[in-house]
Amino acid sequence: MSDGLTPVKPPTSEVLIVTGMSGAGRTTAAHALEDHGWYVVENIPPQLFITLTDLVGRSPEAIPRLALVVDVRSKELFKDIQEALGQLRAQGVDYRVLFLDASDELLVRRFESARRPHPLQGSGRIPDGIAVERLLLRELKEEAEIVVDTSTKNVHSLATTITELFTESGPIVLRLNVMSFGFKYGLPQDANFMADVRFLPNPHWVPELRPFTGRDTAVSDFVLQQQGASEFVDHYLEALVPVLDGYRRENKHYATFAIGCTGGKHRSVAVAEELGHRLSQQPRVTVNVHHRDLGRE
Repeated sequence: MSDGLTPVKPPTSEVLIVTGMSGAGRTTAAHALEDHGWYVVENIPPQLFITLTDLVGRSPEAIPRLALVVDVRSKELFKDIQEALGQLRAQGVDYRVLFLDASDELLVRRFESARRPHPLQGSGRIPDGIAVERLLLRELKEEAEIVVDTSTKNVHSLATTITELFTESGPIVLRLNVMSFGFKYGLPQDANFMADVRFLPNPHWVPELRPFTGRDTAVSDFVLQQQGASEFVDHYLEALVPVLDGYRRENKHYATFAIGCTGGKHRSVAVAEELGHRLSQQPRVTVNVHHRDLGRE
């Protein structure tokens, strides 16, 4: 730390392990990292992690940012990744894991549109390969510091996300994504924290409010003035403050807070907007508010 108060990046090479589901955007992520000065090594066997990190560790000025992109095309080699990561930890290498994911339905469509088989489907179907890969990657995803769901992203928006996540310098700035969602459309895969605001009265049952969304003043006022709404936002923000401080101490740069209601149109949108506004007033944070299911009804 530079002044005992403001965490800064360590004066050594940053190491990023990029992995995730086949078809979820590893190549796009790798290109975006290269565009911003990362030294990217793709399709690397985990057994070579130590060799490469030793190499850049000797000259962090020459290669300050190293990204190692790993996939499952070599299934047997990939099984050694946990051992390789353990060796990095044992040698004191400070690394992060970026895991790219997407829904099974979206992955199937991507493979079908590209007219390519899944690398693990063998003589089976594309969904069979996806199921095998999910099982193989489950533990690694659980340990990843950053999970990005690319189901709703094209190559341009994914590149933008990678840019926002990995081009910061100097004092650690937390990049917070506040997401509203509808439970009826499924839980978000990449949320670090999830809250349910279905305890609030639903504007859907108020005829004059039903056509509008939580972004509209009338709906927002209705939601936030309900009994318990203000207390929820106050206490939730209060609970998150020590979390943000802990993220800075652990050099964690990104987190997603998801707020859910039934359809993701009224209550969750209004509360997410309010929480995002309040979080943006915290020191050394940037906040993006995203409404995953707005417009789906």
